Amino acid sequence: MNNNITLTQFIIEQHRELSGLSSDFTLLLNDIVTACKKISHLVNRGDLMGVLGNADTENVQGEVQKKLDIITHDIMVNALNWTGHLAGIVSEEIEQPIQIPNQYPKGKYLALFDPLDGSSNIDLNLTVGTIFSILRYDKELEPKAADFLQKGSKQVCAGFVLYGPSTLMILTTGQGVNGFTLDPDIGEFILTHPDIKIPEETSEFAINMSNQRFWESPVQRYIDECLQGEDGIRGKNFNMRWIASLVAEVYRVLTRGGVFMYPLDNHKSKSGRLRLMYEANPMGFIVEQAGGACSTGRERILDLEPNDIHQRVPLILGSKNEVERIVSYHLK
Repeated sequence: MNNNITLTQFIIEQHRELSGLSSDFTLLLNDIVTACKKISHLVNRGDLMGVLGNADTENVQGEVQKKLDIITHDIMVNALNWTGHLAGIVSEEIEQPIQIPNQYPKGKYLALFDPLDGSSNIDLNLTVGTIFSILRYDKELEPKAADFLQKGSKQVCAGFVLYGPSTLMILTTGQGVNGFTLDPDIGEFILTHPDIKIPEETSEFAINMSNQRFWESPVQRYIDECLQGEDGIRGKNFNMRWIASLVAEVYRVLTRGGVFMYPLDNHKSKSGRLRLMYEANPMGFIVEQAGGACSTGRERILDLEPNDIHQRVPLILGSKNEVERIVSYHLK
């Protein structure tokens, strides 16, 4: 016998310590865990189940959907809409908030999620994931889109799951960040990465260099300094990484430091690329709880006042000292 702590045990023990969390919250997290186990099974079987490839449809963002985008959305909604723990749901794949069916009880929480982040990588057998954010909701009325528009600092919980060589869940409830690995033999997530901390210093950055000509001057300056290596003013060599999967990028930052950038540019969008409510906010919450920093370049992500459930923002996150350097270049 071993003393491995399961995610269920961890959640229950943390619930006992945090008086602000209800038993419904614990059960809600278990619902999310169940959905992510199902998604992990599908992702791992891929072509064996005929679930890879394009669906020949577009989501509300105008992006071409993969078959698994639709399937994983349905898995998440069907796992959460009947349990009585939620008042409403927002998904990347649907334009408007999803109402809880009338025949089911309503809870005191709101869930927002990207059911399959990095889905463009799915046909290449690269890491994809699920991102989720949980907010409180204390009204009796059916929540409207405006009720979801809470600052990231109001999040009760945030997490993401990576479906890679192993399935990992990264989770915070505002008391640090912990990582859990799915043991397929027993069907349980086991605590394997307790109290994750991001190193303040780094020599690694992640950015899509193909957009370099569109960047603002502060980002151009920072990347130029990194590329000069030990011969430049930074006096050290940097490595560049780019996976094009936010969950994989953030997990790398959590485990070995670094800075990830999807900055504002003058290409397709003047407002950034990543979605605030179910990508930037949950990742910002996690990164800050692990000792890192998260910004648009000009403002802390968790302080942003949302104006739309699918709002896009620039995102710069990772090792604290590097993010603060990039922000200082923007402020100058």
